[in-house]
Amino acid sequence: MPTLFINMPVTDLDRAKAFWEALGFEINPAFTDHNAACVIIEKDHSYAMIVTREFYQTFTDLPLGDPAKNPTSGTSIFVDSREEVDAAVARGIAAGGREAQPAADYGFMYQRNVTDPDGNIIDFGWMDPVAAEQGPAAYMESAGIDPHAEQNS
Repeated sequence: MPTLFINMPVTDLDRAKAFWEALGFEINPAFTDHNAACVIIEKDHSYAMIVTREFYQTFTDLPLGDPAKNPTSGTSIFVDSREEVDAAVARGIAAGGREAQPAADYGFMYQRNVTDPDGNIIDFGWMDPVAAEQGPAAYMESAGIDPHAEQNS
């Protein structure tokens, strides 16, 4: 199975570590130093590397943008319930993040986002197990909803 590492530039590594820990994730000390910290999203499979902007700049010759003004990516983490989505976003806000958009509820999928103190977008979501396994149309049909009808969210 592949392993995923997402790299995110941050202005204050200690603040970023505290933010991710407040979200409920652990920092792997074996892969953490003054330049970067490894956030364990899912052990053995998914990690976020929060990297000082100075060190991140060594990865590219292109100038780094400000994610608070011009986001270029987002990280989505799906959890087991809508309540876990709400709890994660609440912890992120309490740790200095902000919710940039209202929740999106598609019935089969529920998503909310929180930005870290630097403006990097972290999206938390839940998807109905039927939709996750068989696709949104199967969920909608099982709920008696015409998957081809125009939906208003």
